[in-house]
Amino acid sequence: MAHRNKGATSKSSHSKKKPAEEPVITSPSMDSLGFQAMDSNVPGLSQVILKKLNMKSYDEYKSAMDGKKLGMDFGIRTYFDMFQKMEDTFKFCAECKKLPDALPDPRSLRRCKRCQNVYYCNSECQRANWPVHKKLCKKLRLVALDRLVEWLVFTGDIPFPTATWTKRIQEVKSWEDWFSMQEHLEEKLSAILTGRYMNILWANVGKPKPEEGELLESVKRLTTDFQSRPITIGLGLHAFDIDLYTKPVTVHVIGASHIETLNTRVTDYDELTRVFPGHQGMEVVMVGVNVVDGPIMRPPLTAFGPRGRVYLSSYKALYPDFWESQVETHQAARPDLVMGFHPGFHACLDVMEGWLPTLLLLRDYKIPTLFTVYNEQELKYSLKILTELETQITGYGANPFASLKPEQAYSNPNKSPVYCSAYYIMCHGLAGTPHEPDMEGLERAEDRGE
Repeated sequence: MAHRNKGATSKSSHSKKKPAEEPVITSPSMDSLGFQAMDSNVPGLSQVILKKLNMKSYDEYKSAMDGKKLGMDFGIRTYFDMFQKMEDTFKFCAECKKLPDALPDPRSLRRCKRCQNVYYCNSECQRANWPVHKKLCKKLRLVALDRLVEWLVFTGDIPFPTATWTKRIQEVKSWEDWFSMQEHLEEKLSAILTGRYMNILWANVGKPKPEEGELLESVKRLTTDFQSRPITIGLGLHAFDIDLYTKPVTVHVIGASHIETLNTRVTDYDELTRVFPGHQGMEVVMVGVNVVDGPIMRPPLTAFGPRGRVYLSSYKALYPDFWESQVETHQAARPDLVMGFHPGFHACLDVMEGWLPTLLLLRDYKIPTLFTVYNEQELKYSLKILTELETQITGYGANPFASLKPEQAYSNPNKSPVYCSAYYIMCHGLAGTPHEPDMEGLERAEDRGE
């Protein structure tokens, strides 16, 4: 039930503080805005989610997402109960937006048999909604399937063990190329399909089990979703011509939240070692006010560890504060590359103001930076903001290693799904002459498959 929209926040002044102190926040995060916005589409949906999680407030939900209440009782006793509670949070009429409790008979909600995703309170609402829903019904079936199979990421079945790349990164153009490099792929995928947790899933989920081919494609989509972030970092390192073979490299992931850090293991970015075998050591630091406590909640390196390894850590702070207290005092390395996965600074003025100190810091210190966004509209808005800040934009376009897992608008299912890291923007320092990016370049990049 985690939500994909996220971002970073900031404050008007940045004083040094001890790492143990909680960051002061005066502008909203995309996490809280996304949670609250659900009620504008489906009144009362946020309270349904809290109730199913045995929580009383958003603050309690956020504490759980932050890893502060790992031992709390969610009221879940069985696998069936877990999957049922998750499904209950999607139960509202896609046409009139009524929740079960607002209906004379809460059991009258019926799921679309084709997509197994959206619900309707009666046949009249379903007929009225069909002209809109029919355009997305097949794709929403994939969303509903992936939402369930994604559990196997948390059990550890996904991703399967991957192989060292047999081609240079510039030669790998697509996920098809990536899958072609995986040794014994059929055996690895078959082991997931016949594994214990896949069987537990379909024995408890209360939905018909799809055909093997459908499950196979779902596992592959979720594999791309998991590997998209490290491989996109790899693309950024290559695009900025950062040499990993003569010295260790540091990457900062800014605006990190539960999306990047919930249940993250210290080995989750080891794909970077498959991409760059023999590298001199790589550090990836997740920095954000919403990072989750867990295995990677450990300090940034003061001295690099073994060659050929990826060290994953996180730091709970606003990025300008992290820079001031850690980078400037040499307690953390200056980054060779900064990554921002879906920063969301295009979303509204308050969020943009929160991101402003970070964007200016990256520009003025001339840090190679790569942002990703969900769709072309976000790309255009983000490019406009960066251009107005006189940031040098060195490239943008469609990401060949975007996630293939469709993401549904939580409280508005009949909205076209999006894909994580679908587009990228590369920035580096201050622009020599302010200019408006040529948006035709996006179409050219898409035509080339870049």
